[in-house]
Amino acid sequence: LILDFFSGSGTTAHAVMDLNKEDGGNRRYICVQLPEHCDEKSEAYKAGYKTIADIAKERIKRASDKIKIEIKEEIKKTETEIKKLQGELPTEETIEEIDKLQNKIKQLENQDLGFKVLKLSDSNFKQWRQINDKNINELDKQMELFVNPIANNANVENMIYELLLKSGKELNCNIVQTSDFVRINENELVFLLEKATQKIIDEVLKLKPLKVIALDKLFEGNDQLKTNTALQMRDAGVEFKTI
Repeated sequence: LILDFFSGSGTTAHAVMDLNKEDGGNRRYICVQLPEHCDEKSEAYKAGYKTIADIAKERIKRASDKIKIEIKEEIKKTETEIKKLQGELPTEETIEEIDKLQNKIKQLENQDLGFKVLKLSDSNFKQWRQINDKNINELDKQMELFVNPIANNANVENMIYELLLKSGKELNCNIVQTSDFVRINENELVFLLEKATQKIIDEVLKLKPLKVIALDKLFEGNDQLKTNTALQMRDAGVEFKTI
């Protein structure tokens, strides 16, 4: 894992992807860059890149696209070499060379050139303010606000990543988002962030996840459904938590 905390225009990310392609490596990288503003007179700024981080994102994307094309060309070239060797009389050397070239193709096909862009921002969940216990009116107002603890500017994708971090999971987890729920690392963790019905609960239970996290507001005051869900999860050996 390569860490670059002053990543600038993304040179490190570009170099790591190039090196992985050359030797079939599986190096990963994390690049961190403050949203430092570009000079308004610069060509980059005029082209729409307001910060150095914007330049880095575009560079990594273009580098990834370029390497994908190079990989396709390399695979095609290698396949031609294999066909040529297969047309010759088989010897120990040619068989060994064919195996080597086939492994090379597998390594090229398995190159991961995707990347995620994350930035530090406010929580998707409202933060409880410490207030004077004697101020009943303020306490009532805050309790009312927390009937729905989701921040006004929250969205599902951002909530997924915030909950991943709060659950101690890696940001590069395998995430599968369906119309009803979100699966993390196959059946390790399930998020219910948009709706909760008995049918959905039953579908989740069939997956036998280790843990389920649901937004409390999804139960819409239906205490029976919430209680039954908690009991079903407990009976199935699934850790259940509501927010």
